[in-house]
Amino acid sequence: MSFSQKSYAIFADSTKQYHVTDDVDAVMQNPYEFQTIEYFLYLKNWIDAVQWHLEDIVRDPNIDPVKALEIKRRIDKSNQERTDLVELIDSYFLEQYKEAKPLADATINTESPAWAVDRLSILALKIYHMQQEVDRPDATVKHITQCQTKLNILLDQREDLTTAIDQLLADIEAGKKYMKVYKQMKMYNDPALNPVLYGKK
Repeated sequence: MSFSQKSYAIFADSTKQYHVTDDVDAVMQNPYEFQTIEYFLYLKNWIDAVQWHLEDIVRDPNIDPVKALEIKRRIDKSNQERTDLVELIDSYFLEQYKEAKPLADATINTESPAWAVDRLSILALKIYHMQQEVDRPDATVKHITQCQTKLNILLDQREDLTTAIDQLLADIEAGKKYMKVYKQMKMYNDPALNPVLYGKK
C-alpha cells in the first residue's frame, strides 16, 4: 500500500469514527501509537472533521451571536492546530528523505508533501458527506442525481491526488524534486503581529 493509500484509509476511518457520535466535543479515540505518522494522520483528519462541522454550525442563520463568536474563535484555534500539524508531517518527510540527493536539474514543487496530504484529508470528508447526500432517503431524484455527479468527480479527484502525492514522494526520493518547507507564519493569532492585539497593550 502506498503512502497516499495508507493516508486515505486512515482519513476515511477517522471520518467514519467521528460520525459515530457526530459531536464536535467528542473525545478522539486515536487507535495508533502516539507520535507515529499514523497517529498524526488520524489526528489531522479528526481536527478537520471537527472544524468541518463547526463551520456548519456557525452558518446557522438563527445562531446566538455570542455563540457564533465563541465558535469563530474555536475555528481560528483549529486552523492554527491544522497548520502546526501539517508542518509536523512535513518534518516527517524531511527526515524520511534526508539522504536523498537532489539532481542538478531538480525542481521544487508548488506545495510540500504534507500540504498535499492536507488536501487529501479534506477530500475524504467531502466524499463522506457527498455520499451521505446521495444516500438521503428524503432527497429528490434530482438532488440525488446531482450529488452522484459531484461524488463521481470527487472520486476521480481522489485518484488523481493520491497518484500525484505518491509521484511527488518518489521524485523526492529519486532526487528529481526537492523539499523546501516554509513555515506558514500565521499572523492573526500572534499578539506581536496582529495590530488589533498589540494595539490593546
